[in-house]
Amino acid sequence: MPKILVIHGPNLNMLGKREPEVYGSEGLEEINTHLTERAQALNVDLDLFQSNHEGQIVDKIQAAVSQSNAVIINPAAFTHTSVAIRDALLLLEVPIIEVHLSNIFKREPFRHKSLMTDVATGQICGLGAHGYLLALEAVAKLI
Repeated sequence: MPKILVIHGPNLNMLGKREPEVYGSEGLEEINTHLTERAQALNVDLDLFQSNHEGQIVDKIQAAVSQSNAVIINPAAFTHTSVAIRDALLLLEVPIIEVHLSNIFKREPFRHKSLMTDVATGQICGLGAHGYLLALEAVAKLI
């Protein structure tokens, strides 16, 4: 069964509590439950991972080189700052979908620049938690 790595970046463990008017009221556990249910229907296996630490995310991406058939990543605040995560993504030869709950292009100007976009196969933003499900469907078709 194909394996898809889903990476949730910093502060996403606080979804539902942190700025629900921007990020929605659904918590990370609910998002992961919906992803798991959809993955079963698509006949793919998920590796769900969340970290507030850049190095842990880099380590997980490096491990994905030999363990994953696709990656869905919401780098959160690291989207705009992490050359390390971007460089780790360059190691992958699998589909990568960048996901953002909010539309980063309708927010503060510093959020308009993603260091990941030119490395990713595609980007989904502004569709809330549903963006993760769309990303999952996309990578399932790409692999």
